[in-house]
Amino acid sequence: MVVREEANFKYIETNPESKEVLLLLHGLFGALSNFQGIINHFGTKYNVIVPIIPITELPLLSATLGGILEHVEKFLKFKKIQKVNVLGNSLGGHISLLYTLKNRDTVNSLILTGSSGLFEEAMGSSYPKRGTFEYIKNKTADTFYDPAVATDELVDEVFRTVNDRSKVLRILSTAKSAIRHNIGDKLSSIKCPTLLIWGNQDKVTPPFVAHKFHELIENSELHFLDKCGHAPMMELPDEFNIILEEFLNKHII
Repeated sequence: MVVREEANFKYIETNPESKEVLLLLHGLFGALSNFQGIINHFGTKYNVIVPIIPITELPLLSATLGGILEHVEKFLKFKKIQKVNVLGNSLGGHISLLYTLKNRDTVNSLILTGSSGLFEEAMGSSYPKRGTFEYIKNKTADTFYDPAVATDELVDEVFRTVNDRSKVLRILSTAKSAIRHNIGDKLSSIKCPTLLIWGNQDKVTPPFVAHKFHELIENSELHFLDKCGHAPMMELPDEFNIILEEFLNKHII
C-alpha cells in the first residue's frame, strides 16, 4: 500500500478513476492495515480511500471527536469528493455517524462495524495506560475473538503508543470525548441505507449495541459474525466482504 502525502493529509487511494468512493475510517488504535481485506477485495471496483486519522498528532485541544470530524471534512473537501459510502470501525464508526448527521446530502450509504456512539466498554480507566508488554499484549488480544489476530507488530505499536506521554494524553482525551458524545437521540434522523456488521463476541461494543443501532436507524440491516470480536473486517475478512459486497451492489448505482 502506497501512502500518499498531500496538504498535511496522509491517505491511501486505490482507484481515482472510479466515481464511486468507499471511505474507510479506523478506530482509536486503528491503522491502515486494519482494512487490508477490504482494500484487496474492493480496491479495483471502487475508489477505496483510507485517510490516516492523526489522533496522536492533533493539538491536545483538538483531540476530540469534533477535532477528528473536522479533519475528515477538510480531507474530503481537499479531495473534492461530493458523494461517499462511508465505513467506520469502532471510533471510526462514531466519526462516520457524526459525518453522516452533518453531511446527509453527501452520504450515499453508511457501514458500521463495532461502532461507538451508543455504548462502549470504557477503556479510559484501565487502557490505555503504561504497563508491562504482557499487559498490553493481553489487552490488545482481548479486542479479538482469536488472540492470534493481535500480531507482535500490532502489540508493539500499541505498546509504543501507550508509553509515549504525548500520544496517550491525546488518546485519553479522544476516548473520553467519545464516551461523553452519545448520539442515540439523533440516530432516527439518519435515512441513508445503513449496514451493521458485528462480532458475536465483541467485548468493547457488545451485540446489544448492534441491536440498538438497528432499532434506532430506520433504514438499516444487521448481520452478526460468529467467533468474532470488535474488528470483523480483520478477523473474518472473507465473510465480512461477502456481506459488504451484497449491500454495496444494492445501493451503489
